[in-house]
Amino acid sequence: MATERSLILLKPDCVQKKNCGEVIKRFEDAGFAIRGSKMMRLSDGILKEHYSHVADQPFFPSIVEFMQSSPVIAIVLEGEEVVGKVRDMLGPTNSKEAEAGTIRGDMGTDMMVNVCHASDSPENGEIEVNRFFESSELFDY
Repeated sequence: MATERSLILLKPDCVQKKNCGEVIKRFEDAGFAIRGSKMMRLSDGILKEHYSHVADQPFFPSIVEFMQSSPVIAIVLEGEEVVGKVRDMLGPTNSKEAEAGTIRGDMGTDMMVNVCHASDSPENGEIEVNRFFESSELFDY
């Protein structure tokens, strides 16, 4: 088993519905360590970089509008095979397809309003962690 890191973004719907504590509790109960966290407003630049794979799509402005509708909470989770395990805990990206008991199945609404972003591979986890966090903002304990 490999120790990995994943970037989690608790999206505006999670923050506005006050579900952050429940989501974080589920991650901690699963044995993952929080190595960094902060509340932040996402700039156009970081959103364009983070969503570069869809930045040229006609729906991209709606992603920006949603992701800037309130602050988000960025978290770095670390643990054994954290990337795959977190994605299993979340359920499918489209919350309408997520089973009860998954985070998105219990708290999500649809494809975009789906509680949180999580890295989709260990490699992207490292890239995303470095995009959102300075090394001085990450902690071992």
